[in-house]
Amino acid sequence: MDFTRIAYGSWDARKREAQLQEASKALFDVIVIGGGITGAGIALDAASRGLKVLLLEKSDFASGTSGKSTKLIHGGLRYLKQLDFALVREVGRERSILKRNAPHLVYPEDMLLPVYTHGSLGRWSLRAALSLYEALAGVEKGERFRMLSAAEVVKHEPLIHTDGLLGGALYKEYRSDDARLCISVLKTATEHGAMVLNYARVEDFLQESGTISGVKAVDEVSGTNYTFRAKVVVNAAGPWVDELREKAWAQSNKHLMLTRGIHLVVDGSRFPLHSSVYFDVGDGRMIFVIPREGKVYIGTTDEVHKGSTDEPGYTLNERDYLLAAVNRCFPEVKLSGADIESAWSGLRPLIAEQNKKPSEVSRKDEIFEHSNGLLSIAGGKLTGYRRMAEKIMKRVVAKLKANGLTNVPDCKTAMITLSGGGFSHSAAVEEFAGIQLGEAKQIGADAQTIHRWVLRYGRNTEKIVELAYSIWPMVEEKHLVTQMAEMAYCISEESVVFAGDFWIRRSGAIYFGWPSFLENVSRFEGLFAQTGSAPEVAIREQGYALYREIDQIVALRKLEE
Repeated sequence: MDFTRIAYGSWDARKREAQLQEASKALFDVIVIGGGITGAGIALDAASRGLKVLLLEKSDFASGTSGKSTKLIHGGLRYLKQLDFALVREVGRERSILKRNAPHLVYPEDMLLPVYTHGSLGRWSLRAALSLYEALAGVEKGERFRMLSAAEVVKHEPLIHTDGLLGGALYKEYRSDDARLCISVLKTATEHGAMVLNYARVEDFLQESGTISGVKAVDEVSGTNYTFRAKVVVNAAGPWVDELREKAWAQSNKHLMLTRGIHLVVDGSRFPLHSSVYFDVGDGRMIFVIPREGKVYIGTTDEVHKGSTDEPGYTLNERDYLLAAVNRCFPEVKLSGADIESAWSGLRPLIAEQNKKPSEVSRKDEIFEHSNGLLSIAGGKLTGYRRMAEKIMKRVVAKLKANGLTNVPDCKTAMITLSGGGFSHSAAVEEFAGIQLGEAKQIGADAQTIHRWVLRYGRNTEKIVELAYSIWPMVEEKHLVTQMAEMAYCISEESVVFAGDFWIRRSGAIYFGWPSFLENVSRFEGLFAQTGSAPEVAIREQGYALYREIDQIVALRKLEE
């Protein structure tokens, strides 16, 4: 099958070179550096106000912090321990907005919180904490918590440790896919006119009369250097914020503290769970165990990170910390390093606070406005990305107005449906999946595949089904048609440049499809090279069978042996 026959889409990786050249000749209102959720939110906010926006990401979108989280849209329960009531209220509101604007990506699921004799919470303190949390976060009536007796906890999760078990509570957490959410926000930004480019590394800044006026960047695919100009430049590079501030000579007395969080994935047959569980580790911290797509992932740690920002990795101590915690709470499971199928390691870009442990440092965001005009933003949480963007856009608009640009509209992102959305409620998502299953039967799509597509792409699933029908005559191995169609869609509509972009961040197959991922990946190597989305030499240099994320897993297994 020749993928080059697939029609060009609206956010097509094969257009990158032409877009880079076009952007180098333009003057933008705003350049945003960083293709994580913070940069994505800023690009959407700015573009939806009618501003001319360019976003540059040095690697793939969501390849840093925004694709390496616990994949939950938290309501802020943990912030009650820090008495940060305002943050609980804010993230609760933002969670509701996200659910309304993208119910296929953000949806409530049960979370079990057991209570033990020597735990950090008792039954009454847990009831009080959850009641306060739900009042602050504005939790809907149908999603409010309920208390469980010890017997009810065991009935709900038979494998849970019973010594000292007092009972527990079931409350709602909102599950999501962090990378998919980021891609959807960016895709929505392009639909509002933003130019959004991955593999465009900012190397330096342009200055005129002491004021930042643009950036110098290199295309990581071709090696070509470009210069881009803008009235305002925003540094939203997550863990790389300080690195860019140094390049711009825009340091301040505040800096980032990078903390590392890892997650481990095991097969659901080794760790059968009925729902997600949030439990005490015994050292003052709590961790999650979350079932997803037949797997269970475990996280997270919170260690100060001093190593490579690009490849954070993790240690055997961190791995063993999580495994030991699970085996204490679920003693019959007896997980070991050999059970780990995949893993990820991400960095939290927090604002450093003196004499505080990583878990005690505030997750609040902060904006730095430098004398040369550069705006930088760091900190914050996945849940609060839209509000962070709104805050920094107030500064951007003030600068633009000072330079003569008038009539910039107010923020409207609270009411913007994200790409693939348009569902009136969560039940409508399931109804849509049923309809698509009926449409896709002739191209061999099963219910599991369609359901997975709808939770990734929402209403854009219709385009994947159409692609599947169009490529059906060209494919000899018919059982591969659905995966080929999904990949083709992501190349033409979601700027997939390298194969890893698809397997890791667009589909998540590397995390939740192991080991079947390894069985199928070689079949697609030649097909991907035919897409024309990246030069063949770049594909070879990128590496195909083992990405950096897989290297971490292989290293773990070698150490275990």
